[in-house]
Amino acid sequence: MNQDQNSLNAYRDRIDDIDDEILRLLRERNDIVKEVISTKIQNKLPIFVPDREDEKIADFRSKAVERGLDADWAEDFLRMIMSSSRAYQSGKTFPQTSAGPKNILLVGGRGGMGSLYSRIAELSGHTVSILDRDDWDRVEELTRSQDLVIVTVPIKITQETIERIGPYLEPDTILADFTSNKTHILDAMMHVHRGPVVALHPMHGPDVVNVSRQLMMVCHGRDKAAYDWLLEQFGLWGLRIKFVDPEQHDRAMHLIQGLRHFVALLHGSFMREFDLKPEDMADFSSPIYRAELMMTGRIFAQDAELYADIVFSTFERRTLLIEFLEHHKKLAVLVMNNDRDGFIQEFRKINRFFGAFADQALTESSYMINRLADRFG
Repeated sequence: MNQDQNSLNAYRDRIDDIDDEILRLLRERNDIVKEVISTKIQNKLPIFVPDREDEKIADFRSKAVERGLDADWAEDFLRMIMSSSRAYQSGKTFPQTSAGPKNILLVGGRGGMGSLYSRIAELSGHTVSILDRDDWDRVEELTRSQDLVIVTVPIKITQETIERIGPYLEPDTILADFTSNKTHILDAMMHVHRGPVVALHPMHGPDVVNVSRQLMMVCHGRDKAAYDWLLEQFGLWGLRIKFVDPEQHDRAMHLIQGLRHFVALLHGSFMREFDLKPEDMADFSSPIYRAELMMTGRIFAQDAELYADIVFSTFERRTLLIEFLEHHKKLAVLVMNNDRDGFIQEFRKINRFFGAFADQALTESSYMINRLADRFG
């Protein structure tokens, strides 16, 4: 073995030693995190404290620069460590609201979202009951003495379920839902129940490790003081809460859910029609198209009926989709007429419409693409 190879092996051995030390320190950090979480639970403090994380990240970036390291890389590293710390909490006890343990009934609680929130509520010390499709013969028993009833069933039967359970609710029971439509559902809940009402929309799926840093949309209904403890509990779980007007919520969801899912259908259907196999397309894809392809494929890995219910859930959403398809026809004329100048003109109009957000999108998407390339490239 020559001298250069010996030197290289010595460097590699030192790198291995440093990596081992990093792992040892990470293990020590995890042990301390366990003590922090235990203290938070005992003192009913939130798992996720945004200000603390923001301060920690800013300080970490600054120290990285002082040591000649890339600040963005350092932030990514710290965020992964903090994410791991939050994931540790997913199977442990959660802090409980200062209002004490509550009785919670989840209607449709054996589904994905119901199961997730049932587990978290139980780990917070609340008493959770389930009313699912085979339990309606016990509805009077199950609704008795409940502090909170959450309807978490498929969109197509949500209003029907609300109308069905409404007459059994006690006057001071909070009625809530987890549906992605709010205006009609909130009206239905207000109509069938004279007690406290709040409309909720968790902006995540049932496959999250825990709900820390996830977003919960909240539309006020009636008697907010009665469900303040629920909002406090969301905060203790680490959820970010956004209060929204139901009409504003639904208008956004028509685009974010209905339109986006239909675009995925167009994308996937066109690929199938022309036998553009996704695994072949991935091999020839730039990072940005690979990301788009993965987002399309993600949808088709899930339940068709679920997505059909989302896309066809309301007349307003279907109307928007028809307008979307009509707009496609207008843009198709540019292609049929080989109108390059018209394309550029339309592109520039959209550029002005997006404004500064386009620069933000470029920055965020570049970050995502680079990380995906590092991990899966």
